Amino acid sequence: MALGTVYQAVVLAGGSPDEVSEGTRNAPNKAFVPIDGVTLVGRTLAALRSSAKVGRIVVVAPPSAFAASALNGADEIREAGATMAQSLRAGLARLPPSELVLVTASDLPILSRAAIDEFLELAERTEADVAYSCVERRVHEARFPGVPHTWAHLREGTFCGGGCVALRPFVLEALSRFLGRLGNARKNPLRLASIFGYDILARYALRRLSIADAERRASALLGVRVAAAVCVNAEIAVNVDRASDVARAVQLVRRFSSNG
Repeated sequence: MALGTVYQAVVLAGGSPDEVSEGTRNAPNKAFVPIDGVTLVGRTLAALRSSAKVGRIVVVAPPSAFAASALNGADEIREAGATMAQSLRAGLARLPPSELVLVTASDLPILSRAAIDEFLELAERTEADVAYSCVERRVHEARFPGVPHTWAHLREGTFCGGGCVALRPFVLEALSRFLGRLGNARKNPLRLASIFGYDILARYALRRLSIADAERRASALLGVRVAAAVCVNAEIAVNVDRASDVARAVQLVRRFSSNG
């Protein structure tokens, strides 16, 4: 990583009300649900502000939340779109097309400076155009046993995705097209196979697909360099997807606070 590199960040705090936010008055979505007195997006912003590797922060949020104190840590607030791809486009607008930008979810209750710094160092080291955070299951469960995830079984082990991506804004068009294709095919195995290739799906089913295999196919599909960033700071993958996750997040926040 280049000495002293500082990254711009985009926090995606858009989305519709869901089961997480329904119990919180005036919360437009789960990003504005308090976890032990501080909103999820507020906790995410505080973690980003704690890192010397993060500079300017843009938050993409619903207009109804623009005045919320939870967003005080942002340098700029932009209007979220109807889809994640549209919100990402809004967040990346006018940013240098070839410079890595840190993009984070807004539901990361225990995101830490160590996790952010590690991920950015790994992303820079890959020299990729898109670097995706992930955590190996044994590492994650050693820190956070019982936290549910969707796990991917690869040759090197079992992994879950993290809440941070680093990308160069010029990849947005290709990424948007790919996400559109993936969304349309997600419930149709034949269409998925037509996107990823039968060989990839077969190797994945047999747990013979390697990280390098997945990186090569993703790079070929997008036409840019894609890499996995395997992190050891497992808090990068702890998020709040369900109403039942809120109580667990409170426990984890208190545990982190008591540990210093």
